[in-house]
Amino acid sequence: MKKWRTPEPLVLLFAVVGALLLLFIAVPIVATVAVGHPGTLFAPLGDPDVRSAISISFGAALISTGISCLLGIPLAYTLARIEFKGKGVVQSIIDVPIVIPHTIAGITLLVVFGRAGIFSAQMSALGLHLEDNLLGIVVAMMFVSAPLVVNSAREGFEKVDERLEYVARTLGASRGDAFLSVAMPLSMSSIFTGAIMSWARAVSEFGAVIIIAYFPKIIPTLIYEENLHQGLSQSLPLTAMMIVIVIALFIAVRVLIGAWKHRMEES
Repeated sequence: MKKWRTPEPLVLLFAVVGALLLLFIAVPIVATVAVGHPGTLFAPLGDPDVRSAISISFGAALISTGISCLLGIPLAYTLARIEFKGKGVVQSIIDVPIVIPHTIAGITLLVVFGRAGIFSAQMSALGLHLEDNLLGIVVAMMFVSAPLVVNSAREGFEKVDERLEYVARTLGASRGDAFLSVAMPLSMSSIFTGAIMSWARAVSEFGAVIIIAYFPKIIPTLIYEENLHQGLSQSLPLTAMMIVIVIALFIAVRVLIGAWKHRMEES
């Protein structure tokens, strides 16, 4: 039987300090959910405006994440495998949307893609416009969340021993085949994590979206509007419901990823 070992003082101190941060995060979340009656937790779903906002938020975030993965994974692999001049500049540019205020992000997108933007003529010729349009929501979400995919995937590729790809190539695989058969599967956990965080960041985006597209309303816009016009009592039920939904989705995804990783380890 394994004996209990008394934690070292430093470890115990770190645990206590870490617990303070954990409580700082957990208490507001639990308190918000606990305020409402369990039987009425999902009552806001009876409102068609709420259902519409949720579907737009989740759907636009899914599209945003898909495009971010399609474009970001090749970029991440390039950054992980190739050394070139200006690489640090490229990585810094990728991180910029994370650090700038997101209302500023929305304005910068309008400067380029808006009706009076740099590419306004090209956008009009294609029949595309961002203002008060689903496309604008997707673009705003993608701008602020794509870096999470790139950075997580890049870290995953960097952990893969490049010699494994060389072995695959000596056996006749092309660079693309080695990427698909070696680098991608071994980095999939990091890619999934980046995609999940990107989707979650996109769903929660408010600042950039509201600058570009107040309509159709996403769920953060609807909650903001309810709180602004009706007060906390009206916005609280919707907030509590969204917390529960997001937590449930995160748990489900984590379980699926854990099962996938376990299957990969067994195989």
